[in-house]
Amino acid sequence: MTPLQVAIAVARAFEAIGVGYFLGGSMASSFQGQPRLTNDLDFVVRLRADDVESLKGALGPDFDVDEVALLDAIKRRGSWNIFHLPTVTRVDLFLVKEGEYDAEEFARRQSFEVSPGERIFLKSAEDSVLRKLWWFRAGGESSTQQLWDVVEVLRSQQGRLDEAYVRTWAAKLGLGDLLDRARGLVKTA
Repeated sequence: MTPLQVAIAVARAFEAIGVGYFLGGSMASSFQGQPRLTNDLDFVVRLRADDVESLKGALGPDFDVDEVALLDAIKRRGSWNIFHLPTVTRVDLFLVKEGEYDAEEFARRQSFEVSPGERIFLKSAEDSVLRKLWWFRAGGESSTQQLWDVVEVLRSQQGRLDEAYVRTWAAKLGLGDLLDRARGLVKTA
Protein backbone atom coordinates (compact mmCIF):
# COMPACT_ATOMS: atom_id res chain seq x y z
CA MET A 1 0.00 0.00 0.00
CA THR A 2 1.10 3.54 -0.71
CA PRO A 3 0.72 6.30 1.89
CA LEU A 4 -2.30 7.52 -0.09
CA GLN A 5 -3.92 4.08 0.12
CA VAL A 6 -3.25 4.05 3.87
CA ALA A 7 -4.87 7.50 4.14
CA ILE A 8 -7.94 6.25 2.29
CA ALA A 9 -8.16 3.20 4.58
CA VAL A 10 -7.97 5.39 7.68
CA ALA A 11 -10.56 7.82 6.28
CA ARG A 12 -12.91 4.91 5.54
CA ALA A 13 -12.51 3.67 9.13
CA PHE A 14 -13.45 7.11 10.49
CA GLU A 15 -16.44 7.25 8.17
CA ALA A 16 -17.54 3.73 9.14
CA ILE A 17 -17.76 4.70 12.82
CA GLY A 18 -19.13 8.20 12.23
CA VAL A 19 -16.08 10.22 13.31
CA GLY A 20 -15.50 13.60 11.70
CA TYR A 21 -12.00 14.07 10.29
CA PHE A 22 -9.83 15.75 7.74
CA LEU A 23 -6.45 14.93 6.30
CA GLY A 24 -3.92 17.71 6.71
CA GLY A 25 -0.18 18.08 6.73
CA SER A 26 2.09 17.30 3.81
CA MET A 27 -0.34 14.92 2.13
CA ALA A 28 -3.04 17.63 1.94
CA SER A 29 -0.61 20.31 0.76
CA SER A 30 0.67 17.87 -1.89
CA PHE A 31 -2.81 17.83 -3.41
CA GLN A 32 -3.11 21.61 -3.14
CA GLY A 33 0.41 22.55 -4.21
CA GLN A 34 3.48 20.62 -5.28
CA PRO A 35 3.30 16.84 -4.76
CA ARG A 36 6.05 15.45 -2.56
CA LEU A 37 6.80 12.19 -0.82
CA THR A 38 5.79 11.74 2.79
CA ASN A 39 5.73 8.65 4.97
CA ASP A 40 3.47 10.00 7.68
CA LEU A 41 -0.11 11.13 7.61
CA ASP A 42 -1.79 13.84 9.70
CA PHE A 43 -5.47 13.56 10.51
CA VAL A 44 -7.46 16.01 12.62
CA VAL A 45 -10.33 14.14 14.26
CA ARG A 46 -13.36 14.55 16.48
CA LEU A 47 -12.64 11.31 18.29
CA ARG A 48 -14.26 10.45 21.63
CA ALA A 49 -13.24 7.85 24.17
CA ASP A 50 -16.28 5.78 23.18
CA ASP A 51 -14.96 5.61 19.59
CA VAL A 52 -11.55 4.04 20.30
CA GLU A 53 -12.57 0.39 20.35
CA SER A 54 -14.72 0.82 17.25
CA LEU A 55 -11.87 2.61 15.47
CA LYS A 56 -9.48 -0.22 16.26
CA GLY A 57 -11.98 -2.72 14.86
CA ALA A 58 -12.68 -0.64 11.73
CA LEU A 59 -8.96 -0.28 11.01
CA GLY A 60 -8.33 -3.99 11.37
CA PRO A 61 -5.23 -6.02 12.22
CA ASP A 62 -2.87 -4.15 9.86
CA PHE A 63 -2.94 -1.16 12.21
CA ASP A 64 -1.28 -0.86 15.62
CA VAL A 65 -3.55 1.17 17.91
CA ASP A 66 -2.38 1.75 21.48
CA GLU A 67 -5.82 2.19 23.04
CA VAL A 68 -4.53 3.41 26.43
CA ALA A 69 -2.33 6.10 24.88
CA LEU A 70 -5.05 7.15 22.46
CA LEU A 71 -7.56 7.47 25.32
CA ASP A 72 -5.06 9.66 27.18
CA ALA A 73 -4.63 11.85 24.08
CA ILE A 74 -8.41 12.23 23.86
CA LYS A 75 -8.62 13.18 27.52
CA ARG A 76 -5.97 15.90 27.19
CA ARG A 77 -7.11 16.99 23.67
CA GLY A 78 -3.63 16.23 22.38
CA SER A 79 -2.29 13.91 19.73
CA TRP A 80 -1.17 10.35 19.33
CA ASN A 81 -0.16 8.10 16.51
CA ILE A 82 -1.15 4.77 15.11
CA PHE A 83 0.85 2.71 12.63
CA HIS A 84 0.03 0.84 9.48
CA LEU A 85 2.27 -2.15 10.16
CA PRO A 86 2.84 -3.54 6.63
CA THR A 87 4.17 -0.19 5.36
CA VAL A 88 5.42 1.25 8.68
CA THR A 89 3.39 4.36 7.92
CA ARG A 90 2.81 6.59 10.94
CA VAL A 91 -0.64 8.13 11.18
CA ASP A 92 -0.74 11.11 13.53
CA LEU A 93 -4.14 11.81 15.05
CA PHE A 94 -4.66 15.36 16.30
CA LEU A 95 -7.77 15.93 18.39
CA VAL A 96 -9.72 19.04 17.38
CA LYS A 97 -8.87 21.82 19.82
CA GLU A 98 -11.42 24.17 21.35
CA GLY A 99 -10.09 27.43 19.85
CA GLU A 100 -11.95 29.71 17.45
CA TYR A 101 -9.55 29.07 14.59
CA ASP A 102 -9.59 25.30 15.18
CA ALA A 103 -13.39 25.26 14.91
CA GLU A 104 -13.27 27.37 11.74
CA GLU A 105 -10.57 25.16 10.19
CA PHE A 106 -12.61 22.01 10.88
CA ALA A 107 -15.81 23.56 9.52
CA ARG A 108 -14.04 24.46 6.25
CA ARG A 109 -12.80 20.93 5.46
CA GLN A 110 -13.61 19.84 1.92
CA SER A 111 -14.36 16.56 0.24
CA PHE A 112 -11.63 15.98 -2.34
CA GLU A 113 -11.11 13.31 -4.96
CA VAL A 114 -7.68 11.91 -4.08
CA SER A 115 -7.76 9.20 -6.73
CA PRO A 116 -10.40 8.10 -9.26
CA GLY A 117 -13.59 7.33 -7.34
CA GLU A 118 -11.97 7.94 -3.93
CA ARG A 119 -12.95 11.05 -1.97
CA ILE A 120 -11.80 12.00 1.50
CA PHE A 121 -11.96 15.17 3.56
CA LEU A 122 -8.95 17.50 3.31
CA LYS A 123 -8.35 20.73 5.14
CA SER A 124 -8.95 23.70 2.86
CA ALA A 125 -6.03 25.12 0.89
CA GLU A 126 -6.34 28.34 2.89
CA ASP A 127 -6.01 26.41 6.12
CA SER A 128 -3.05 24.43 4.77
CA VAL A 129 -1.31 27.78 4.27
CA LEU A 130 -2.22 29.06 7.72
CA ARG A 131 -1.46 25.88 9.65
CA LYS A 132 1.86 25.30 7.89
CA LEU A 133 2.84 28.90 8.67
CA TRP A 134 1.85 28.26 12.27
CA TRP A 135 3.99 25.08 12.41
CA PHE A 136 6.86 26.93 10.73
CA ARG A 137 6.70 29.62 13.42
CA ALA A 138 6.27 27.08 16.25
CA GLY A 139 9.35 25.22 14.99
CA GLY A 140 11.56 28.29 15.28
CA GLU A 141 11.19 29.06 11.55
CA SER A 142 13.78 26.40 10.79
CA SER A 143 11.77 23.93 8.68
CA THR A 144 12.23 25.17 5.16
CA GLN A 145 9.99 22.31 3.97
CA GLN A 146 6.99 23.84 5.81
CA LEU A 147 7.64 27.21 4.18
CA TRP A 148 8.20 25.62 0.76
CA ASP A 149 4.86 23.79 1.08
CA VAL A 150 3.17 27.14 1.77
CA VAL A 151 4.83 28.76 -1.25
CA GLU A 152 3.72 25.90 -3.50
CA VAL A 153 0.10 26.02 -2.26
CA LEU A 154 0.02 29.80 -2.76
CA ARG A 155 1.47 29.42 -6.26
CA SER A 156 -0.81 26.54 -7.31
CA GLN A 157 -3.96 28.06 -5.85
CA GLN A 158 -3.49 31.62 -7.16
CA GLY A 159 -6.85 33.15 -7.96
CA ARG A 160 -8.73 30.41 -6.10
CA LEU A 161 -7.88 31.19 -2.47
CA ASP A 162 -10.22 33.12 -0.22
CA GLU A 163 -7.71 35.94 0.26
CA ALA A 164 -9.78 37.78 2.86
CA TYR A 165 -9.97 34.64 5.00
CA VAL A 166 -6.22 34.03 4.74
CA ARG A 167 -5.33 37.65 5.54
CA THR A 168 -7.77 37.89 8.44
CA TRP A 169 -6.65 34.68 10.12
CA ALA A 170 -2.96 35.31 9.44
CA ALA A 171 -3.34 38.60 11.32
CA LYS A 172 -5.33 37.03 14.18
CA LEU A 173 -2.78 34.22 14.52
CA GLY A 174 0.21 36.58 14.37
CA LEU A 175 1.39 35.13 11.06
CA GLY A 176 1.01 38.14 8.79
CA ASP A 177 4.76 38.65 8.46
CA LEU A 178 5.27 35.02 7.48
CA LEU A 179 2.44 35.19 4.95
CA ASP A 180 4.08 38.24 3.37
CA ARG A 181 7.41 36.41 3.32
CA ALA A 182 5.85 33.38 1.60
CA ARG A 183 4.08 35.59 -0.95
CA GLY A 184 7.42 37.24 -1.69
CA LEU A 185 8.96 33.84 -2.35
CA VAL A 186 6.11 33.00 -4.76
CA LYS A 187 7.02 36.09 -6.80
CA THR A 188 10.74 35.31 -6.93
CA ALA A 189 10.57 31.55 -7.56
